[in-house]
Amino acid sequence: MKKMLMLGGSHAEIPMIKAAQKMGYYVITTGNQTEGMGHKYADEYICCDFSDKEAILALAKREQVEAVCSGCNDFAYLSAAYACEKLGLNGHDSYETARSIHHKDQYRALAKKLDILSPKAQKCQTLEEVKEACMKMRFPIIVKPVDLTGGKGMRRCNDEVQAEEAFLQAMEATRESHIIIEEFITGTNHGFSAYLQGGKITFYFVDNEQYYHNPYLVSGASAPGDVPNQAIDQLCSDSEKLAGALKLVDGILHIQFILREENVPVIIEVCRRAPGDLYIRLVEISCGLDYPAYIVAAEAGIKQPVPKVRQMDGFYVRHCIMADETGSVEGIQIADEVKPYIIEQLLWGQKGDKIEDIMKYKAGIVFLYFKAEKEYRSCIKRLTELIKVHIQKNE
Repeated sequence: MKKMLMLGGSHAEIPMIKAAQKMGYYVITTGNQTEGMGHKYADEYICCDFSDKEAILALAKREQVEAVCSGCNDFAYLSAAYACEKLGLNGHDSYETARSIHHKDQYRALAKKLDILSPKAQKCQTLEEVKEACMKMRFPIIVKPVDLTGGKGMRRCNDEVQAEEAFLQAMEATRESHIIIEEFITGTNHGFSAYLQGGKITFYFVDNEQYYHNPYLVSGASAPGDVPNQAIDQLCSDSEKLAGALKLVDGILHIQFILREENVPVIIEVCRRAPGDLYIRLVEISCGLDYPAYIVAAEAGIKQPVPKVRQMDGFYVRHCIMADETGSVEGIQIADEVKPYIIEQLLWGQKGDKIEDIMKYKAGIVFLYFKAEKEYRSCIKRLTELIKVHIQKNE
């Protein structure tokens, strides 16, 4: 019996769990979130902190797994890379390489060295270094923990006082001894998800990102992305430059970027694991490519050519259902006018659920398909009104 350790068991990992099982693996999910939806789809769940690389290594040894899949979390990818390196399993970059991509300060230094356009940045360990960075950069700036995603610990700052406050907050959030301060880039937000084989891109997918209350947490994505070919060509070139310099193994390379007014893509984040919130399902239904299976196969060290994918025949949307206010969930409201466009949904918000943080809470995910661009453009602007959580306010 072939065993695979899946680092994570939330709704985000469900497509990969299913893909691994179709490939003949006995899938063991892990993580501290015992109530994760993905655990129910796995063959077994073992509670273990996937951000603890030594614990993951010990678990992989004990269960004698043949493969490790990182799931949808940066800490999980680092632990997967570490465990596979120690066990001699294929499918992941070295632990050192993984850190150079997933830690923002290391990636910014690498991008500068390789002449890949990314925000100007400075690593800071002390308030004095924050003051120095503020003197060198033009406001606004953005302060970030180097090791966190989804907007955790991030803050835009318009002056030095705010920067110092943000530094202290980011230092409390990070597991590292430093944070990073970056120039604030303006433009439209997008994702670029590519599949690498032999250091070359054999498939890519470009989207438009949507945000709701949290300006640093993606709440939706739609495709095809409104990105010109010259910008896509630049992203492909930069990806292959990065792959060559680091000798990246085959598999996913996912990029978040901001497209400036002059159609120049500025790379904000890079990762080698699947994005969360069923993003890979959006790719799958948009392009007819079993993206979860290719990601799992790559992390298992299995080489396979990517087939030609079909052209998108319309407009596809992945929308995360979020709340406008704190309180108790009464239900999920979906307007009649948008129902004909919903092609798939996964809802988990239940009546009585307590919402304490509208920046993070999600009640479910819906996928929509529009044949006509006019209908797509009209609906996507109002999705947060058409699909919403009905709340009973806290007294």
